[in-house]
Amino acid sequence: MLWLKAFHIIAVITWFAALFYLPRLFVYHAMAEDQVSKDRFKIMERKLYRGIMTPSMVLVIALGVCMITLNPSYYMSQGWMHAKLTLVAFLVAYHFMCGALLKKFAQDINDKGHVFYRWFNEVPVLFLVAIIILVVVRPF
Repeated sequence: MLWLKAFHIIAVITWFAALFYLPRLFVYHAMAEDQVSKDRFKIMERKLYRGIMTPSMVLVIALGVCMITLNPSYYMSQGWMHAKLTLVAFLVAYHFMCGALLKKFAQDINDKGHVFYRWFNEVPVLFLVAIIILVVVRPF
């Protein structure tokens, strides 16, 4: 169980690092004016999303499911776990929203400015704070 938990935490950290960085790349990409910079951002965004972000998300989910299956009666009876899983579901939706935005940038059809992406970049912070508090404090 402790090995699963350790690797789950590592995957969570990796996933969140990518969730923080990809929207920051979107900020810079939206501000880019020359084609060389835009092409460079497209490559960076694609590699981050496909090579780090998505595999990390898959590992987070797989390891989380493994830990729950080791003691389902406990975890599924805890209110904090239900809240956490709901937040993780929203985070997965955010992940795929990032993928949709990445496709728009790749096709040069981005219709949002850098200010939107600056705000969009803050969303994972809210999820991170809430999930950590739920897991550590277990308020209900």
